[in-house]
Amino acid sequence: MQSIPSQNVVDLLLDAVCVVHADSTIEFVSPAFERIFGYAPEEVIGKRMLDMVHPEDRAITQSQAQSVMNGHLQLQFENRYVRKDGSIAHIRWTARWLPDKQRRLAVAHDITERKFTESMQAVIYAISEAAHTTHNLQALFQHIHQIIGRLLPATNFAVALYDACSDSLSFPYHVNEPGAAPTPPAPVQDALCAEVIHSGSPLLLTPNALDNADPRAAQLRRQLPQEHTPLCWLGVPLQTQKGAIGALVLQSTTEQGRYTEKDKELLQFVSTQVAAAIERKQMHERLEHMAQYDQLTHLPNRQLFLDRLKTALARARRDQSLLSLLFLDLDDFKQVNDTLGHAMGDLLLQRVAQRLLECVRGSDTVARLGGDEFVVLLEGGHAREHAAAAADKILAAFGQPFDLEGIRLSIQPSIGVAIYPEHGGEEHRLLGHADEAMYLSKKSGGNQVRVASPRDGLVP
Repeated sequence: MQSIPSQNVVDLLLDAVCVVHADSTIEFVSPAFERIFGYAPEEVIGKRMLDMVHPEDRAITQSQAQSVMNGHLQLQFENRYVRKDGSIAHIRWTARWLPDKQRRLAVAHDITERKFTESMQAVIYAISEAAHTTHNLQALFQHIHQIIGRLLPATNFAVALYDACSDSLSFPYHVNEPGAAPTPPAPVQDALCAEVIHSGSPLLLTPNALDNADPRAAQLRRQLPQEHTPLCWLGVPLQTQKGAIGALVLQSTTEQGRYTEKDKELLQFVSTQVAAAIERKQMHERLEHMAQYDQLTHLPNRQLFLDRLKTALARARRDQSLLSLLFLDLDDFKQVNDTLGHAMGDLLLQRVAQRLLECVRGSDTVARLGGDEFVVLLEGGHAREHAAAAADKILAAFGQPFDLEGIRLSIQPSIGVAIYPEHGGEEHRLLGHADEAMYLSKKSGGNQVRVASPRDGLVP
């Protein structure tokens, strides 16, 4: 049997054999070097291997090289290199020092695909974990941005959400690179996202028409104003079983950040997990809202109000400030339901909720306890008159009729007031005093304000 020359054996290896000087100058590389690193052997002879190492890995690579030259075998060292085309290669090395030759002999095994698979598994796990651990959608979007940033340049990143019921598009999360060119104006951004969402397929726009494999890209480039169209734009739909709920958007303003078809495929793969995470968080927030807010008026319900009252009382004790409760009940509300029907009664309650919100500050709380009973929590007061002024403002606002789809209806409230610390320091006691004061107001003819007495009696 004829033997194969050793040089031919090296040429047939899938791993690259390298011989370098102590300063990492390349003396020899096998043909596989070109497959792994993109450079033909003749292009790198005489150049330093270290110059091809990813900048973030150079320090540890130099340390490992010194360890090899000190006589230690290198068996499982991993680092990254920048290929000729600019992509990243992950390499696992085995190496030894040849003291008689004063050279390092090393074998490079390409583990880029393995690293990619591992990173994708890590990304899928990270997105799933974020869906369970983040407190709200905004926090989830921030986590997703960070996760995608590990895979692709994502300094200009946005999440677009589509509401099929209203056929509207919103951008609840959008981050621009500091100092970058302005974001495309709304019509351009909307047009691109709408195309992605309604078509259900990803879209990549690049400045070079030859790079735009998708015929839609060239058409959109012609339709959109060039001065407002980003250099490179990548959008993928967020697909669920119910259809697209939005899109992930990346854009670049420099040639260095140009996206490729491979980037598009990568982001599309990740988007499936992102869509599931967003849908899960939206469902959680809906359920949470249903548990804490009145479904008719969208005001806080009794449980959420009591939680806020408890927190507000703790704050008032700490700051030594006053806190006021206004308990409201609508006079003769039952007649509205009996004469106009429950639908009009519900509409009136919605109008009342809106008018109460217009009478107080954004830091105050208006809640619906049930039926036609409302309560207003006023914080940060330092004078007893603050509650009386707020109650008088509400009475004056109710002096204007309510418009119920063309029907003008006048209705007045009975209001009871309780103040911390004068009428108690515990939430149920304070609420009870305000309720009793409201009852006396109603008993006295309604459309008036009564303040609870410090001794559990009631005074006008």
